[in-house]
Amino acid sequence: MAVYHPRMILTEIDHVAIAVNDLDAAVAYYAAAFGATVEHREIVEPDGVEEALIKVAESYIQLTTPTRADSPIGRFLERRGEGLHHIGYRVDDCASALAQMVAAGARAIDEVPRPGSRGTTVAFVHPKNSFGTLIELVQEPTPVSS
Repeated sequence: MAVYHPRMILTEIDHVAIAVNDLDAAVAYYAAAFGATVEHREIVEPDGVEEALIKVAESYIQLTTPTRADSPIGRFLERRGEGLHHIGYRVDDCASALAQMVAAGARAIDEVPRPGSRGTTVAFVHPKNSFGTLIELVQEPTPVSS
């Protein structure tokens, strides 16, 4: 009996997201503790968050805070307090990666990929079927050729 082994779809860790109450205080801490500087900062209004990205090699630490109490990060902070929120995995094709995960038993939060920060395309997968880890699939923007 043949066993199906899907192809590896993860290309690298995109980011580790940490939910914080005070983004400026968290940025200041990372600067003092690690000498880190913010490479990108953005408000993602549809998600109700503000994020600061600190580059570490080819990945990021994503410090994220709510811009409104009813956002996913706002609800997370209310229930659990500050800390690790999710991990973002970089993929070449967000839609096919999401389909492969769902076929393997994952439960999609985003039924179809959607715009994320930095021009990325993203989709979230529920932690219930992913061993307690909220997963974000991240597809980098396609470079514009000149």
